[in-house]
Amino acid sequence: MQWTKTSFPGVRYREHPERKHGIKPDRYFAIRYQADGKRREEGLGWGSEGWTAQKAAVVLAGLKKAHVTGEGPKTLQAKRDIEKAREEAEAREKAVQEAEAVTFGFIFEGVYLEHARQNKKPNTVQTEQGLFRKWLGPVIGDVPLKDISPFHLERIRKNIAAAGLSARSAHYALCVVRQVFNFARDHDMTDCVSPTCKVKAPKTDNRRLRFLTHEEADKLLEHVAKRSHELHAISLVSLHCGLRAGEIFNLTWSDVDFDRETLTLRDTKNGRTRIAYMTGQVRGMLAARVKGGPGDPVFPGRGGVRRSYVSNAFERAVKDLGFNEGITDSRQKVVFHSLRHTFASWLVEQGTDLYSVKELMGHRTLSMTERYSHLSPDSLRRAVKGLEAGIAAKSEEPQVLTMGDAPKRRKTS
Repeated sequence: MQWTKTSFPGVRYREHPERKHGIKPDRYFAIRYQADGKRREEGLGWGSEGWTAQKAAVVLAGLKKAHVTGEGPKTLQAKRDIEKAREEAEAREKAVQEAEAVTFGFIFEGVYLEHARQNKKPNTVQTEQGLFRKWLGPVIGDVPLKDISPFHLERIRKNIAAAGLSARSAHYALCVVRQVFNFARDHDMTDCVSPTCKVKAPKTDNRRLRFLTHEEADKLLEHVAKRSHELHAISLVSLHCGLRAGEIFNLTWSDVDFDRETLTLRDTKNGRTRIAYMTGQVRGMLAARVKGGPGDPVFPGRGGVRRSYVSNAFERAVKDLGFNEGITDSRQKVVFHSLRHTFASWLVEQGTDLYSVKELMGHRTLSMTERYSHLSPDSLRRAVKGLEAGIAAKSEEPQVLTMGDAPKRRKTS
C-alpha cells in the first residue's frame, strides 16, 4: 500500500486493497511532523473508524501548537498516554464509587453466605442467617458499608436486649458484622474498616454452671436407657470420657483402641487431635457393639450416615426427672453438654489438678478450665497445711553448731 498526500500539509493516507468505506476503499490516515529535532510519523486510524483528512489536520495542528506554547502533549503517543491515564483514573474512581455503594445485605446474601456454606458447619450458617434476618438486615441490610457506623451497631444491640435475649446473642451478631466486613476487605470489595472496632463488645458468660451429682447421673442414664439404648451409649461416653456430642459422632472404629483403652478424637473444636481414655464401663459397652469397618462411625445415624444432633429423647428424659423445673438461667439447665461438664467437675472434686483436666477436656487455655477451680475448696487449705508440716519438720531437726557459729559474748561497759 502506497502513501498518498492530502491537501492538508503533513497529513497523508493509504488505501486498503479490499475493504471499502462507502463506495471508496477504506483509508488509513497518518500525520508527519517535527518534534524535539526528530522527524515523527504516527498513525491515527481508518476512515471506517471516523477519521478524515480534516480531523487528522486538527490533531496535527494541536501538536504543533503544543511545541510552540509548551503546553499539553507534544506527541501523539504522549496524548494517548494522557488519555489512557485519564480513562484508568475514571475507571478506578468508578470502581471505588461502586464499592462504596455496596450494601451490607448485598455482601452477606450475595457472596459471604456462599463462602460460609463452604467453610462453616451447617448449624453455624443457619444461626448467622437467623441473626441477619431478624437483627442485622432490618437495621443495616440496605446501608452501604461505608455508611455503617457504631450508631447502627448500638441500635442492633439495643434491639436484641429489648427482646430479652442474652448479651451473648448481641456479641454473636456483632461478630457476624465484623466477619462480613473482613470478608469484603479480603476480597477487595471495600476499603472500609469494620465499625465493630469502635463498639465495646457486650460482656458475656455463657459457661455452664450446673453439673450432676452421681445419684442424678445414675437416674438420668437409667431413664435414657429406657427410651433409647443408642442414646444411653452416647451419653455414657460423654459422661465418662468428657466428649462433646460432635466428637462422639465423629468417632470411627479406627479411633477405638481396646488394648490401650483410648479414643482418638480428630478434628475437634479447637482443631487439635487429642486422646480420651475409656473407663471400664465404656470399654465394655463398646466391646459389646457390632463393629463396622475402620472408617465406619461407631454411633451411626439412620442409613449408616454420620449423626448431626442428639436425639430429643435426652431432653424428654431430663424433663421427666424434673432437673430443669423452675430454672430460668440457661447456664443452670441440664442439657447434653452438661455430661461433659459433669465429667470435669467430678475430676476436680476428686483432687485432679487443673492442668490434667485441661488436657482431658481439650481446652485451648487453662483459663477455660479454671471455672472448675471452686469445686476443690480444700486444695489451697491442703497446700498451706503441707507447708506448715514442712516448716514443723524442719524446726524439729537437731542443729549442729560449728566453731564459727558459736555465739559471741556481748561487750559490757
